[in-house]
Amino acid sequence: MNILINEQNEAIRQKVREFAENKIKPVILEYDEKEEFPVELIKEMGKLDIFGMHVPKEYGGQGTDYLSYIIAVEELARVDGSIAATLAAHNSLGAGPILEFGTEAQKQKYLPQFCTGEALWALGLTEKNAGSDAYGVETTAQLKAGKWIVNGSKLYITNGSSEIAKGITAAAITGTRSDGKKEISAILIDKDAPGYTRETMRGKLIWRAADNADIRFENVEVPEENLLGERGKGISIMLKTIDSGRLSIAAMGLGCAQGAYEMALEYSKKRKQFGKAINQFQSISFKLADMALKIENARNTLYNACWLKDNGHNFSKQAAMAKLYCSEIAREVTDEAIQVFGAPGLLRENHIERFYRDQRLLQIGEGTSEILRMVIARNILD
Repeated sequence: MNILINEQNEAIRQKVREFAENKIKPVILEYDEKEEFPVELIKEMGKLDIFGMHVPKEYGGQGTDYLSYIIAVEELARVDGSIAATLAAHNSLGAGPILEFGTEAQKQKYLPQFCTGEALWALGLTEKNAGSDAYGVETTAQLKAGKWIVNGSKLYITNGSSEIAKGITAAAITGTRSDGKKEISAILIDKDAPGYTRETMRGKLIWRAADNADIRFENVEVPEENLLGERGKGISIMLKTIDSGRLSIAAMGLGCAQGAYEMALEYSKKRKQFGKAINQFQSISFKLADMALKIENARNTLYNACWLKDNGHNFSKQAAMAKLYCSEIAREVTDEAIQVFGAPGLLRENHIERFYRDQRLLQIGEGTSEILRMVIARNILD
């Protein structure tokens, strides 16, 4: 139990856990092996009302608190990272900025379809020379005759290329500021626009059943009203969006660690050496105890950050802390879980092998561990 959890939060946890155990777990190894995005499974997941769940009811969402959504991501990640990443990227990075910065017309156009599982949306900041350096964006958008003409590319985009991936909120250079620096804005770009091309990523170490893509824009024409927020505010929109997104990545780390710990605990009860279950040996029992301790601390850190967001407080530092800590705990716990399994843990037929691979992105995406330490340092030194 956790003091920040209420009955609604717990009901959502149980609903998502049941779906993950009964619908995702039996089939995910096959999707992972084939590097196939499970479109029909995602659509079925839409019936849980967890897509756009924190979106207000007037736009088709459930109007839940952010913690409820984070718990949903956590429970999916407890079983599989690819499916958790699909929900996390769509809710935090897809629906999130439109909900917070969109005009009423934009909210009415996009948000209802985002709450069903039938349409996914992406965020596009990362490029060849833009990542940790957000101002490295080179994609351009020129305003001509009431239309933005977009040229450039985005890399490693989650929910970027499947049949239900409908478009992207892209950071693009829209001019030059008075100080000579790039003016960067956020533009909503639908995937059906001519010149918008997508290439599904293959050969991934991680999230092999997630839809990750490289996207190119070649003279893509976008209506002027597709500007999201104020012109020139693109980086601030992106960074504020990523603050919330870090909570969902933290939830993926927490869920990954929880799932790995449970697998190791269960295996340690069944595996026998020298005439007794291996969890009876102090070396193994101490590993399990350390896992449980780290997970408890990670959960408290993350849920506290969510409480701050839900109650209107500044949560940037706590989001960075939660994402950093939970992602690194995922690494530590999955590594120790593999050690408990021994050789069987290295085989693809065991879920723990996938967990060990999937956790590796969590220390990179939406702020590397190094960048997050910089964010935390700025907050504590100011």
